Amino acid sequence: MERPQSLNITPKVAVAVIILFHAVGFTGLSVAATRPLFLQLVAWHLLLMMLVIMLGHDKPNNRFGIFTLVTFLLGFTAEWVGVHTGLLFGNYAYGKTLGIKLLEIPLMIGVNWFLLIYAVGVTMQRSRLKSAVFRVVTGAAILVLLDLLIEPVAIRFDYWHWAGGIIPIKNYICWFLVSVLMLGIFEWFKFKKQSKAAPVLLITEFVFFGALNLAVML
Repeated sequence: MERPQSLNITPKVAVAVIILFHAVGFTGLSVAATRPLFLQLVAWHLLLMMLVIMLGHDKPNNRFGIFTLVTFLLGFTAEWVGVHTGLLFGNYAYGKTLGIKLLEIPLMIGVNWFLLIYAVGVTMQRSRLKSAVFRVVTGAAILVLLDLLIEPVAIRFDYWHWAGGIIPIKNYICWFLVSVLMLGIFEWFKFKKQSKAAPVLLITEFVFFGALNLAVML
């Protein structure tokens, strides 16, 4: 059963919202005086991006809903395993910035995994790579590169923190493997070619965290 077309938003609207709210967020987090307020809005920002992406999906149906739920649950479960056992990613714990937690894991981390997998999956879908295997591997590598930019900002802004303050190589290996699994699931669903909103979200994330590293971390 498809969602009523009236609930969809156009790619132009989705792109405009993505860029605008990341620009506002970057400005707010870059200024010390406004940073505490904007850190409280991080979870709401993720929810807004999820809403934009879901409303911008072309011909949404039950299969898309299932994919969203599966990626959310897999991402949340992977983080639970990581935090409680250290078998995935390493020894780390979540801070307060990502909001409400369940079993010591922020609910927004499942949202974040959905956004990242969908953004990269659609980007690879729109690429010239014909092989699904190449798309999955390349997409997972892109997510590892993005995590390299996210980690310093996440630690500084209390998204999460690592035991001993050292990010283990294991984190990036597991990011790659978990991403391969979930991008493989994205490929399995064989969604119709989607709009440029998701690739724009991916590019904006690279710019956002890259710029924050320059503005705040240096």
